[in-house]
Amino acid sequence: MSELTAGSRLDHYELEELLARSGMASIFKAVDVDTGRPVALKVPHLHLEGDIVFSERFRREEQIGQRLDHPGIIKVFAPKGKRSRTYIAMELVEGRSLRALLGKKPLPPERAVELTLELGEALAYLHSNGVVHRDLKPENVLITPEGHAKLLDFGIALDESARRLTWTGLSSTVGTPDYMAPEQAKGRRGDVRTDIYALGTLLYEMLTGELPFVGGSAEAILRAKGSEDPRPPRGIVPELDPMLEEIALHALEREPRDRYQRMADLLDDLKHPDQVVPRDRSEILARRRRFFGIPRERLLPVFLGVIVILLGSLTWLSHRRSGAPAGSSLSPASGHGNELR
Repeated sequence: MSELTAGSRLDHYELEELLARSGMASIFKAVDVDTGRPVALKVPHLHLEGDIVFSERFRREEQIGQRLDHPGIIKVFAPKGKRSRTYIAMELVEGRSLRALLGKKPLPPERAVELTLELGEALAYLHSNGVVHRDLKPENVLITPEGHAKLLDFGIALDESARRLTWTGLSSTVGTPDYMAPEQAKGRRGDVRTDIYALGTLLYEMLTGELPFVGGSAEAILRAKGSEDPRPPRGIVPELDPMLEEIALHALEREPRDRYQRMADLLDDLKHPDQVVPRDRSEILARRRRFFGIPRERLLPVFLGVIVILLGSLTWLSHRRSGAPAGSSLSPASGHGNELR
């Protein structure tokens, strides 16, 4: 077998145009010669087809897509008959990516909220089916000619009903740094709150034209996410509605427990921003100053106390092993530890 190109034939599909290419797969515009239906074909690169775990991930991506049926999610079609090689046939959307729509300028707030609501509804549907996307970013959102958002690419999605897979081609950190939640950067699997963080990042970017964290490298961005707060959106767009800023920052909280806990809660606030009550973040800030429940200003005395206890324990063990009671200068042969002779 050889790598496919435009003009190639793959089973009952004629490949017409290369739409996109990543490090793992190519996506072609194709036509089903049996039905005349246009489709998008995602075909993994040949050198990866022999990797058993990658093939299992790819198969899982197809299975996830096939069981989903939502207007905000690209549809995956069931295969017809035996395939000559691995690929996924998907709904073809003649639109453009959210990245192409964004450019470097903010969208009108009403449009940003509209798209966030559509994506949030699609993600809520995903979550109700036990799936966490984990790679939400502008490149994985298509905008239809009618202006609606469609979510695609479940290559690193978490299926909570399936067994865990490990593939050497993927590190324990999965996602795209600019949109990755802090817990993903630490190698955790993530949950629905991970998608909430990514959607908060998209909302922030659509409202301001910028990302909440910037840095000279992916590592710098991920470090900032783990130790700093995002720039307030109104510091970039002063006229922005304070409640929209509050919603975005709530979704972007560093710790998952401090974010929206359900997508439905985020969507409800977006639908009724006038009813949003600004949070008192004093308890969140207080928790950050604690280490294992201990206020950080008390860590030094506690640390010194632990060292004293450890040293005392080591001294006692040392005397115990030598056969003499700790603190005694008497000979063991004396037989009376409380008499002087």
